[in-house]
Amino acid sequence: MKCLVCKHGETRPGKVTITLERNSLTLVIKGVPAEVCENCGEEYLDEKVTSRLLATAEEVASEGAQVDVREYIAA
Repeated sequence: MKCLVCKHGETRPGKVTITLERNSLTLVIKGVPAEVCENCGEEYLDEKVTSRLLATAEEVASEGAQVDVREYIAA
């Protein structure tokens, strides 16, 4: 797909690192599948991946963690 940010690059499948922060929690998830713009590096996640990341964040927050680093594992 054409990048919505730079309007010049095409996106390609890749893996990215996502950092989520809320209150005192910082969650880093590595190896997240995404479409990445070859021109500007903008990252696009699909709805399924986003839902999984948010569910993981809720789980980690409920455990009381302040900092957590994980590898993305597809369901």
